[in-house]
Amino acid sequence: MLKVSFDVTAMRALSLTALTGVSVMLTACGAGSGTAQYTLDANGNLTSASATTKLAGGAVQTTSLSTSPVPSGSGSTTTPVSAPTTGTTGSTGGGGATTSGSTSAATGSTAPVNPQPFGQTGTFTLTFSDEFTGTTLDTAKWNDKIWYEASNPTKNYAVSNGSLKIWPQRDATGKFFNRTIDTDGKYYQTYGFFEIEAKLPIGKGTWPAFWLFNHIGTRRPEIDVMEAYAGGGPNSGWSDANFHPTAYAATIWIDAGRLGGTKTMITSDLSAAFHKYSLKWEAGMQTFYFDGKPVFSKAVAMPDPMYLMLDLWYGSASGQPDNTTPTGIANSYEVNYVRAWKL
Repeated sequence: MLKVSFDVTAMRALSLTALTGVSVMLTACGAGSGTAQYTLDANGNLTSASATTKLAGGAVQTTSLSTSPVPSGSGSTTTPVSAPTTGTTGSTGGGGATTSGSTSAATGSTAPVNPQPFGQTGTFTLTFSDEFTGTTLDTAKWNDKIWYEASNPTKNYAVSNGSLKIWPQRDATGKFFNRTIDTDGKYYQTYGFFEIEAKLPIGKGTWPAFWLFNHIGTRRPEIDVMEAYAGGGPNSGWSDANFHPTAYAATIWIDAGRLGGTKTMITSDLSAAFHKYSLKWEAGMQTFYFDGKPVFSKAVAMPDPMYLMLDLWYGSASGQPDNTTPTGIANSYEVNYVRAWKL
């Protein structure tokens, strides 16, 4: 149990934030001082809280609430919290009036309830979401390797502080290695709206991407929502002289080697801030968005179900990594969320 002390001066509410981002409001009236305490379960979720306040007139007020247990992997579900029970003791002067009310707490996640695609109008039905609010990759949703490779045991990804991070790293052999985080075998969808919010890494060789993909027999349908090549350098059109990404591409592959369309978007430094990369995939049209604004459309039929891929690879227009490529978590391909909706 964690116990904290506080002073109340003409305050109407005190917000306690649990380690997982769970928050509740404890109502406190009047002015005075007191203590508050709350209990977390093994998953870091708030299970109970109480506050005892000595009012200015001498009365003591107690407010408490509790939550129902939070199941593992509850995502953005909200659970009602019981109404606070309040009362006064030792009421000598000052009235000692009682208060009541109700509140609710997001359980296990600070994710928005029923989020909608950024910049879109209308109502979309959410079919997939990972807000990365935990401390480990959710293996019910994700693999940490592509289907034709074994998972490299060198750790170069983490879920922490509300985001997925994948960073450049050398393995036990001293070589940089690709890392793929995908939903192959776990989640597929045909048509819909797909969106991530991400900040990109810098350096020679780095090739972060967000794809929709499938391997169906010998066919390889693919929609690249975002690919960036910071290692290209200033003469490539992909990055500046410091190998910071200043452009990205959206590309449609009807099949391996069969291009359906592509466009490169010139941007500001994509490693300096988070941006939203999105795709509206319709039966005969793909429309790509950057921070909610359409940047590329192509009328191509892509009828196959596809799964989601987040990856940090090396090569292509980015060249090969070398000793100048920053390694470690501070140079991550950082993803705040991944979401998908039905149209």
